[in-house]
Amino acid sequence: MRLLVRHETIFDYDEQPVYAVQRLYLTPPSFASQRILNWTITAPGIDKAVSHVDGFGNRVHLVTYGGIAGPVAIVAEGEVECTDAAGVIRGLPSPAPDAVFLRQTRATTPSEEIAAMATASLRPAALDTLHAIMAATHAKVSYEIGTTDAHTTAAEAFADGHGVCQDHAHILAGAARHIGIPARYVTGYLVTAENTVATAAHAWAEALVPELGWVGFDAANNCSPTDHYVRVAGGIDAAGVTPIRGSRRGGAAERMRVEVRVEIAQQ
Repeated sequence: MRLLVRHETIFDYDEQPVYAVQRLYLTPPSFASQRILNWTITAPGIDKAVSHVDGFGNRVHLVTYGGIAGPVAIVAEGEVECTDAAGVIRGLPSPAPDAVFLRQTRATTPSEEIAAMATASLRPAALDTLHAIMAATHAKVSYEIGTTDAHTTAAEAFADGHGVCQDHAHILAGAARHIGIPARYVTGYLVTAENTVATAAHAWAEALVPELGWVGFDAANNCSPTDHYVRVAGGIDAAGVTPIRGSRRGGAAERMRVEVRVEIAQQ
């Protein structure tokens, strides 16, 4: 399936920043079940951006700019060909040792309740265990936009019983790590209802399954990623692979607006 993606982020200020630097995790990779047909990033300073692959295998761009009149727009868009591999990731280099993904952070550290859920989900096979954790997370935490924020932890969202995809991914990753299964937080895109515009990218988790390798688990939708998903970046938690993150000098009262559109291309 071919998917068309457009991810636009607009920053507006009461006073324009004198200088700004932004780290962009906006470039999806090609691997066995995902092929990038074309992809561009439009942003101030992108022509002089420093680009590198980080320790987790993600493509990163670092842009700098300043003194721009009016809103600042950063747009990532392109066409991606995806196939349904039942969430199994093959052909995607992962430079970091697997043990790195056992490390908990403030965002993923499980509460006693999450730890108990993870233990109760144990099955003879790791794949069945992870599907059980995904189902339990989906059942416990309802998807409700606006009930959590970027700083909400897995423990807080699990206790409150509601959250968004970021929270589901943190809970699943934290639970998997608690029982000794390496897990990473993943950002990307998902086809939803036709012509629907989202206000953020999507997120899910991937866990290391013996004999299969890395496998995706989307607890927000209680399924493994299919050909309706585009994978962009993976890391320890959301803070490490936020699509756009940076700092600035000046620029009072920053406002950010995000529009994400993912559509099935006409074939």
